[in-house]
Amino acid sequence: MTLSGQRVALLIEDEYQVLEAWYPKLRLEEAGAQVSVIGSGTKKRYDSKEHYPMDVDAAAGEVIAADFDAVVVPGGFAPDNMRLHPEMIDLVRDIHHDGKLVAAICHGGWMLVSAGVLKGGRRATGYLPIRHDVENAGGVWVDEPVVEDGNVITSRTPADLPAFGAALVSYLERNNS
Repeated sequence: MTLSGQRVALLIEDEYQVLEAWYPKLRLEEAGAQVSVIGSGTKKRYDSKEHYPMDVDAAAGEVIAADFDAVVVPGGFAPDNMRLHPEMIDLVRDIHHDGKLVAAICHGGWMLVSAGVLKGGRRATGYLPIRHDVENAGGVWVDEPVVEDGNVITSRTPADLPAFGAALVSYLERNNS
C-alpha cells in the first residue's frame, strides 16, 4: 500500500473507454490510493462506449484542486464531452498549476489541450489522431507508450495501460506529499 494517503481524481463522462478508466482506477487503488470518480455533474452514473457504467463520487463543481494529489483523464470520446464543462477544465488546470500530477491516456490529451497544460513545448503522447491538437496547443508529440514530462504523464492506447499504470504509481511514490 505504497500510495496510502494519496488522493486521485479520475474524470469521467459518457463514452469513456472502459479499460482506460477502470484499469488506472483499480491499479491506483491496489497501490493504496484513494480514487474519487469526478463527473461533470449532469448525472450520477456515466456509461462507457461499451455501455459499462461508472458511478461518480462528486461533480467537478463540488471539488477543488486542493482535494487531490493527481488527476487522471481516460480516453474514448469522454474528453470531448468533458470539454463542454468549464469546471472540469478548471480542475485539470488548477491541479497542474499546483504542480500536482496530471495524467491522460488516448483522447484524454484533449483535456490537457483545453486546460493549457501542454503550452511551452511540453512533451506528450496520446491516440494518434490528437497529434495535431497537441502540437497546435504548444506541445511536442512523442510516439512512445508513456511520456513523462515534469508533472504530466501521457499514454497512447489500451495496449499501453500496464506501462501507464506503472508510471502513475511510480510518480506518486516518488512525489508522496
